[in-house]
Amino acid sequence: MTHTEIREKFLNFFKERGHTIVPSSSLLPTDPSVLFTTAGMQQFKPYYTGQADAMKDFGSLNTASIQKSMRTSDIDEVGDESHLTFFEMLGNFSFGGYFKKEAIQYAHEFITKEMGLEIDYVSVFAGEDKVPEDTESQEIWKGIDHNITIKKFGRADNFWGPTGNEGPCGPTSEIYVKGLEVWNLVFNEFYQHPDGRLEPLKTPGIDTGMGLERLAMVVQQKENIFETDLFTGLIDNTFLNSQELRNKRIIADHARASVFLIADGVIPSNKEQGYILRRLMRRALVHLSSAGQNDLSPFEAVIKNYQGIYPNLNVDLIIPTIKAEADKFGRTINQGIKELSKLSKLDASAAFRLYESYGLPFELLKDIAGSKAEVLTREDFDVEFKKHQEKSRAGAEKKFGGHGMVAGDLTAANEEELKIKTRLHTATHLLHTALRQVLGNDVKQAGSDITAERLRFDFSFPRKLTTEEIEKIEAIANTAVEKDYPVKFEEMNLDDAIKAGALAFFKLKYPERVKVYTIGNDSEVYSKEICGGPHVTHTNEISHITIKKDEAVSAGVRRIRAIVS
Repeated sequence: MTHTEIREKFLNFFKERGHTIVPSSSLLPTDPSVLFTTAGMQQFKPYYTGQADAMKDFGSLNTASIQKSMRTSDIDEVGDESHLTFFEMLGNFSFGGYFKKEAIQYAHEFITKEMGLEIDYVSVFAGEDKVPEDTESQEIWKGIDHNITIKKFGRADNFWGPTGNEGPCGPTSEIYVKGLEVWNLVFNEFYQHPDGRLEPLKTPGIDTGMGLERLAMVVQQKENIFETDLFTGLIDNTFLNSQELRNKRIIADHARASVFLIADGVIPSNKEQGYILRRLMRRALVHLSSAGQNDLSPFEAVIKNYQGIYPNLNVDLIIPTIKAEADKFGRTINQGIKELSKLSKLDASAAFRLYESYGLPFELLKDIAGSKAEVLTREDFDVEFKKHQEKSRAGAEKKFGGHGMVAGDLTAANEEELKIKTRLHTATHLLHTALRQVLGNDVKQAGSDITAERLRFDFSFPRKLTTEEIEKIEAIANTAVEKDYPVKFEEMNLDDAIKAGALAFFKLKYPERVKVYTIGNDSEVYSKEICGGPHVTHTNEISHITIKKDEAVSAGVRRIRAIVS
């Protein structure tokens, strides 16, 4: 069964059962809480909350769609057998038309009869945090098939949270086939408020999502998603040898994502969606260039593969956009790759020289060097970086009479490093405010560290951040960058600073007189913190903030790492 046939079967199945088929919305959402459209329910969010009328807009309380989706949290993982950035979600939705019984019946019938698959087991919500166990779903599943295996899990696995930190949510039931979760049925029973409080919805709703790539894999009996007919054409059009399968997968995924982003109006830039597009395009181009392939055939193959399904994939718009970016980026990359090809192995010293000369970061070098980089580790690269810093610092000490450079809370080997650290320092203030806006005012700074490569910011929070939360935090911080707020400070007594609303959460013993840095203008104050400085004079000097990692530090304390570009 081809992916085209799977699409037709899914849409026809739900059309025959009274659902209105709704086209995919853009990858650029109207919902400001997320950077991209990440799920099928996003375009239907107003219908769950009563802000829009489904009968008026669709002539039905039930809809179905195949939604283009984009998630950025796993970009660095792409290349294995399962991670993607761009994907498609099959979904059926109901805004008061039906609830758990019909949703479960539809899913069971579609999987077992239309697709001819056997269900391994299903999972349901076990109950947690004063939210009761979903016994109703268990009874419905047993009524359909009394032999079915049912597993129970808590909120982390079987309770769908809202996009951002507010919106419809509820318990879920997941369907597993051949060891994979292929379909997630969300029973929207509650509305989550920004403080985490759950309120029962007046009209419960259904929101389901099934990844087309995963479904195609199990239906077509393939070992991984890249062997399905969604990818075979793209893989075949990438002329790398069989030893470079990971590179092929990266190119295929990034080419798909790039083509669809450009078709929806994104252009390469250093900000928000444009930054993600540029990052994906350049990574694909580097892998192509490293294999001596300088044409754009993988991008052209994406358009050819999907144009019958998505008519807005305009080759005359998309290919020139990619070519312009390739030309802009190609000269530097080609020089760096040429130097890399002369090496028999890539150790930390050689990697740092390529980084210093051609701007090829560690991750990209490790990516394209393949077996040459077997001995290269992040730790060794960081050692080389520190050696460079120490040399620069020694030179600065000689130049500045043994004093080096110290500015406020920052030390640096030279003026260039100080400028980078200053941008990162101001970025921590923007992220601090964004974290509080998205996660709540209970978030408190618990530490920070800044190097010439990245910032590290520790804060009080009890759980892992969701992809949507990270994207929203980035978007808020980068909006502050774009608004080009002035950054000013004034000295005052500590008590007066606290009374004026300045944040002072870091565990320091402050002096009686402190500096208070304010980011904002007369009509809008974005941030106000006690800080030793230094900072940029206007936020636009930062350029763009990207959160690279969210991790636990200790119980109740999280850490994000971010860069500016």
